[in-house]
Amino acid sequence: MRHDQTGGGLKNKRGRAPDFSQLLAVLERREPGRPTLFEFFMNDQVYDYFAAGMTFDNSDHLAAWRRRMAAFFEAGYDYVTLPGSSFAFPGPAFERARSISQNTPGLIWDRASFDAYPWPDPDRSDYSRLDILARELPEGMRLVVNGPGGVLENATTLLGYETMCIMSAEDPDLLGDVCAAIGSRILRYYEICLAYPAVGAIIVNDDWGFAQQTLLAPRDMRRYIFPWHKRMVETVHQAGRPAILHSCGNLAEVWEDVIEDMRFDGKHSFEDKIQPVEEAYEQYGRRIAIMGGFDLDFICRASPKAIQARVRAMLERTRGRGGFAIGTGNSVPDYVPLDHYLAMIESIYD
Repeated sequence: MRHDQTGGGLKNKRGRAPDFSQLLAVLERREPGRPTLFEFFMNDQVYDYFAAGMTFDNSDHLAAWRRRMAAFFEAGYDYVTLPGSSFAFPGPAFERARSISQNTPGLIWDRASFDAYPWPDPDRSDYSRLDILARELPEGMRLVVNGPGGVLENATTLLGYETMCIMSAEDPDLLGDVCAAIGSRILRYYEICLAYPAVGAIIVNDDWGFAQQTLLAPRDMRRYIFPWHKRMVETVHQAGRPAILHSCGNLAEVWEDVIEDMRFDGKHSFEDKIQPVEEAYEQYGRRIAIMGGFDLDFICRASPKAIQARVRAMLERTRGRGGFAIGTGNSVPDYVPLDHYLAMIESIYD
């Protein structure tokens, strides 16, 4: 990061200074004063590209977050995402060399294993990174805190997907207790994070769907999962911040729950084979901000020229209407070609 003397503030190498109010305008479904970026996270290649020439002390436990902050700044974002602490729910050990089946048995399968599980205490986690990094943020930039997964993701990990489905039929009270144990702890985690002034927004990250339907029947989502997320959003709003939902999968049957019941301010994660972001914007954009949405398969396979054309067409579509930020439909994993990602964000400098 560098200080641009001509502008009187910290600007990136392209002369762009962060201004979190631009992202807030998007989340309030207004038109920002300039094209605005949104991404959940990126990959090491992207971080290294934008942080090139900067040095970080790898013995410092915050070095990775400082590098991420520098990369988000240089790329032109008005914020940086990070978890508020290392708080997490201990799960079963997996071999990461291969993909993981959601049917892999978890650590909880009955009342005895529920009682024996080492439930973590969010109040005992270290949130000091939120204070330390806040002092290093460029003026105009904010922290956007994501969670340790959501209620459904963690329930799936702790139970195993098949066990969770069977439990919903055979022992619904136990499933409710599992979700309450998870939800109440995530809620407390967010309460602690929101006490830090530099936290400008919250991402509630919980994947809810397959490509064709929700992971649980909508009635079960409304019974076990959504009430906790509604409480999270209420807590975020009471603290005067916006809440963004990152959730993959087909949510067609529960979009109204997202907007009208849980009352999220923004929705992130879109996929062309489910619903292209352009269609989602037309259908829902008057009631919830559409955060990113350019399909990852498209970003990977299309030419940089085609990517730029689609981004510019979307900016033209949203002109005078607002409520949209440029970004991928999910994140920027390591298989995304760097030049394709750069082509997507180039439009903010047009």
